[in-house]
Amino acid sequence: MEKKIDRIIPRPASANMVGDGFRVFNYIPHTLAQRRISPFLMLDFNAAFDFGPSDHIRGVDVHPHKGFETVTIAYQGSVAHHDSAGNSGVIHPGDVQWMTAGSGILHKEYHEENFSKKGGNFEMVQLWVNLPKKDKSAAPHYQPLTNKDIPVVPLDNNQGQVRVIAGNFGQQKGAAATYTPLNLLDIHLEAGASFQVTIPSTHNTAILAVHGQGKTGDKIFHEHDFILFEHEGEEIRIEAAQDSTLLLMSGLPIDEPIASYGPFVMNTQEEIFEAINDFNQGKFGHLE
Repeated sequence: MEKKIDRIIPRPASANMVGDGFRVFNYIPHTLAQRRISPFLMLDFNAAFDFGPSDHIRGVDVHPHKGFETVTIAYQGSVAHHDSAGNSGVIHPGDVQWMTAGSGILHKEYHEENFSKKGGNFEMVQLWVNLPKKDKSAAPHYQPLTNKDIPVVPLDNNQGQVRVIAGNFGQQKGAAATYTPLNLLDIHLEAGASFQVTIPSTHNTAILAVHGQGKTGDKIFHEHDFILFEHEGEEIRIEAAQDSTLLLMSGLPIDEPIASYGPFVMNTQEEIFEAINDFNQGKFGHLE
């Protein structure tokens, strides 16, 4: 049975600057409640934007995270990062960084130096994925998924390909380990392609149209639309009207209370106060 569309959310009218290096359109929670799309807590989309060359390295300075995971998907441009546990690295086009903040970490992200000097198009997605209560105290860690680490499933008749970041597509298992059942698929379709995927009816499911436009079910979607599906049914069918890049996310909802305050996501307000106190006492470590 085919999944019906709950709604199609167009790109928000205006972008917000996160630091001075990320010009993002926020879809979650700006246009959609967190509980409706659990386990996904936030979706920021830095649509393709030319920042131009700069000797000043743009980015986001030191900030904390606790109680969830951040997933950064690079389409264009390169991002460097450091954290209070001594980890660092660079996320290049095609790479994904899956960071489990867990019990708390300090982090900073900024344009990679060579990219910053040359300038050019910058295009990224950052998702925040909730953790269940039992895992919010997990030790912080990373899954640095380079382009070559992510399994690619070619579609029949040269219609495109699917990069399986997490979960499953057909018989192919994704690159990322997850705490709860979810799928994250980076779908690339040629103009005229017909595509079908099976998603459990128990999952909250949505697609971000990063590029291109097409049709799913009886509805037309356009570039940068966010397509939210109803639960009933398991089949999603897409017809691409032009070359398209689609980010499909689905996940089993975490049926627990959500208490959030900026970069802290816990289950109760008391736990939020504890997180703020831990941060103020320096328990997340130190990062210049």
